[in-house]
Amino acid sequence: MTILLTTLNARYAHASLGLRYLLANMGDLQPITQIQEFVIGARSTDVVEKILAHRQPGKKFIVGFGVYIWNVVETTQIVAVLKRVAPDVAVVLGGPEVSYETTEQDIVRLADYVITGWGDVSFPSLCQQILAGPKPLMKVHAGLQPPMADIQLPYRLYSDQDIRHRTLYVEASRGCPFKCEFCLSALDKTAWPFDIDLFLQEMESLYQRGARLFKFVDRTFNLNIKTSLKIMQFFLDKLEAAPHDPVFAHFEVVPDHLPDALKEGIQKFPEGSLQFEIGIQSFNPEVQALISRKQNNEKAAENIRWLCQHSHAHLHVDLIAGLPGESMESFAQGFNRLVDLGPHEIQFGILKRLRGTPIIRHTEAFELAFDPQPPYTILANKNIPFADMQRLVRFARYWDMIANSGRFSHTLPQILADAPFEHFMALSDWLYANTDATHRIALDRLASLVSKWMQEVRGISAEAMQAAISSDYAGQAMHKQGSNKTDASAPVRQSKKDAGKEAARALPQRQARHLAA
Repeated sequence: MTILLTTLNARYAHASLGLRYLLANMGDLQPITQIQEFVIGARSTDVVEKILAHRQPGKKFIVGFGVYIWNVVETTQIVAVLKRVAPDVAVVLGGPEVSYETTEQDIVRLADYVITGWGDVSFPSLCQQILAGPKPLMKVHAGLQPPMADIQLPYRLYSDQDIRHRTLYVEASRGCPFKCEFCLSALDKTAWPFDIDLFLQEMESLYQRGARLFKFVDRTFNLNIKTSLKIMQFFLDKLEAAPHDPVFAHFEVVPDHLPDALKEGIQKFPEGSLQFEIGIQSFNPEVQALISRKQNNEKAAENIRWLCQHSHAHLHVDLIAGLPGESMESFAQGFNRLVDLGPHEIQFGILKRLRGTPIIRHTEAFELAFDPQPPYTILANKNIPFADMQRLVRFARYWDMIANSGRFSHTLPQILADAPFEHFMALSDWLYANTDATHRIALDRLASLVSKWMQEVRGISAEAMQAAISSDYAGQAMHKQGSNKTDASAPVRQSKKDAGKEAARALPQRQARHLAA
C-alpha cells in the first residue's frame, strides 16, 4: 500500500464521504490506496504511529488528509509530528479548510502539496506525478472540476461495518445556486446533479446490504422537484414494502419552495422516517439583503407551519446569531416567530467566518470580530458586544441540552410561555450563574436546576412543576439517577460494539423523544 487517505471525523458514527469519493476515483492507483479514519481527540503520536504502520520500507508513501474547520487544529499537530519523524512521506492536503487563504495557514506550510476545491480527479493525477514523475513544482494545485458523469460514485466503498454502525452520507447533487455570504456554497456557480437513475441504483445497493439511515448532504434537496419526487418515492417504496423494517432519510430543504406535488409526497411518510433541515438563518429582511440571502419569509413561515401541522416530518430549523445588521432585539423577534411556528428543533448557531466566504466584506462597516482560532466564531459586532455574544453562545448550548434534546418536552412550554427568547435567556443566565458551566451537567442535576428556577424565579408551584417534569424524559432520568449512589456525571463505559450501535441509532432516538411527547 502506497497511498493512505485519512481524516479526523467529529464522531465515530460519521463516515467520510469525501475520502470514499477519492478512493473510488483513483483509477489504476486504487489497488495501492487505502482509507483509515480517526476521530478528533486521538493523540497525535498515536495517529502518526498508525499512519506509518502502512508504509513499506524503501517505497514512496503518500498520505492525503481531509481538512475541515472542526479538525484543522488537530490535523496540523498530526502533520507536524509526521513530518518530524518521517520527512520523506509526501503529505497532500485537501478539503474546504485549506482551499482558501492557503498562504496564511501553518498546516499548509508543513505539508508538501495542497489541492484546493474538487479533488476527485486532481488527487489521483497529483499522486501519479509524485510516484512516477515529473515531480510537481507547485505546492498548491487548483482542483479540476470534471463533468459529473466522469465522477465514480463511492457508495460501494461503505463497508458492512459502516452500514451497521454509522451514518451513511450521500449526495444526489453538488453545489448551490444561492449566494448566502456566510456559506462556502456562495462561491458555487450553480448546483450540479448526478445522474438520478444511476444514483438510485447505488441507493438500492446500499439498501439491499442493510443500510437504513441515509443523510443527504445536498445543499438544496428540493431545488429540482422532479428529482426530489423520484428520491422520495424510492424511500416510500421501501417503507411500503417493509413497514416493520423502516428506512430513515434526512434532507436539507429550501424553506420557501414547497409546491403541492412535493407536499403530497411528504404527507405519505410515516412518523420517524423523514427529517428536514431547513435554513431560515434570519427573519430580518435587512439582514437578508446584506448577506445576499433571497428568501420569501412569509412563504417560508407558511411552509414550516404546514409541515408541522400536516406532515410527520421531523423539522430542524436553523437560525444564526451574529449576522451583520442583526441586533439582540431583532434576533429575539425572529426566534420567537420561529418558536411560534412549532418546529421540533431550532438549531441555534453562532456565525463563523469560514475561509473564503464573502461575509468578511462587512467586517469594517459592522465591526465584525472573529475568534482567530477555528472554528472562527464571531466574538462581537457593531450591534452585539462581546458580553452579549457570550450570553448567546451559552443560550445556544443550554437550548440544545433542554429544548432540542426532547428531554423536557412537557416542561419546555412552561419555560417559554409568552416570551420564548426572553424567558429562555433568563434561564440561561441563571443556569450559568449557578453552575459556571455549559458542559458536563448531568441530566438529573439539569432537571433539578430547571425545576428550581421555575419555582424560585417564575413562581410556579412545586406541585405543578413536579407534574410537568415527572412526565418528561429528564424527570424520569432524574428519578432513576437520584436513586443511584454512583456519580451521575461519570461517563458510562461501553463496549465498542454497543457504542457503535448507539451511535447509529442516535438520530432516530433523539427524534423519537420529540415524537413521544
